[in-house]
Amino acid sequence: MIFDRLKRFSIVLEGAERDGPAAFSPGQAVSGRVVLELAAAARLGALRLRAMGAARVHWTESRSAGSSTAYTQSYSDQVEFLSHRDTLMAPPDNGEATVLQAGRHEFPFTFQLPETLATSFEGKHGSVRYWVKAKLHRPWSTVKKAKKEFTVIEPIDINTPALLAPQAGAKEKLARAWYCNRGQVSVTAKIDRKGYTPGEVIPIFAEIDNCTSRAVVPKAAIIQTQTFIARGTKKQKKSVVTSITGDPIPAGKREVWHGRALKIPPVGPSILQCRIIQVEYSLKVCVDIPGTSKLLLELPLVIGTIPLHPFGSRTSSVSSQYSVNLDWLSTIPEQLEAPPEYSAVVSSPEAEQSLAPPCRSELGDILEGPFFAYIQEFRFRPPPLYSEVDPNPSSDNIRPRCMTC
Repeated sequence: MIFDRLKRFSIVLEGAERDGPAAFSPGQAVSGRVVLELAAAARLGALRLRAMGAARVHWTESRSAGSSTAYTQSYSDQVEFLSHRDTLMAPPDNGEATVLQAGRHEFPFTFQLPETLATSFEGKHGSVRYWVKAKLHRPWSTVKKAKKEFTVIEPIDINTPALLAPQAGAKEKLARAWYCNRGQVSVTAKIDRKGYTPGEVIPIFAEIDNCTSRAVVPKAAIIQTQTFIARGTKKQKKSVVTSITGDPIPAGKREVWHGRALKIPPVGPSILQCRIIQVEYSLKVCVDIPGTSKLLLELPLVIGTIPLHPFGSRTSSVSSQYSVNLDWLSTIPEQLEAPPEYSAVVSSPEAEQSLAPPCRSELGDILEGPFFAYIQEFRFRPPPLYSEVDPNPSSDNIRPRCMTC
């Protein structure tokens, strides 16, 4: 039997960590090798390779058709992103099997990824997966298979005008209990941009007015929404990625957040271009109101893969470094002060001394060159005074020259 002689049959991808998947971007070349180790010589057939990538969704819903009748409705769909086939070892033309000697044999392969691919994803009702599968055919026996998965990450650059635009909103809610009006709660929130990357901190600027007769509690959270689409029907799953809770706001009081920090944990990037799977994020600022439903304000977010350039935004030094204390933002005046006059900084004696030409003894030999002498003459000679009278008039004793001579 060949499998008594087969010690190893596996796929190795370049760039992969040990016991971990390799990561690639759309448009990149994927390279690797199929490793075959034999304890003794063996007769083999063809060795074929196939690379695949697809998004799949599936879920079921129970429906009632009457008082005693129920049935289960199934929803599923699939989108193929990648399909590549290659033959690494073909059988001879005479139909005979290929004989490989004992030892290690490697069969390299390379294929190109398409320019448009969705990011790898694992969800409750669907997934986006990429893998390479090798099949070893042998005479008069079953096919031996090896499979290796790899990760694809679609680049999302947050250094774009759409993702650098500030996001803001406002909402208010009338608190009622047993048909009695207990007052109004309002919230206004703003973040400096729409796009962030994992590890960054979102500084939240918010103002909460509690005009009710009871204390309320403000909160903020990042929400992930997974949307699965099949046969025109959507299935959503929402989860809280991270959250913070503010101090209770007494009745009739106002609370202001001057850049309250909310750090983004390691999460997958947004998936926005896949037809059947979408992964979206949002920042929700909510206020818990006793005796009634919550007041919710939602601001859209996009989790990208390319972080903010250090000089890409005026707020990058604040928003991209989570260790910065953001409380100092409340002390910044709305209008900047005008710069001081020069005379207020440098007194008259100091100004005269700074504008005076340097002494020859201080400069040493650097005054010997003609270039410095020209600069000195140009710099320290005052410009001529403007006058209506020609300082160099023509003499009347000079005979005018004939233009025809």
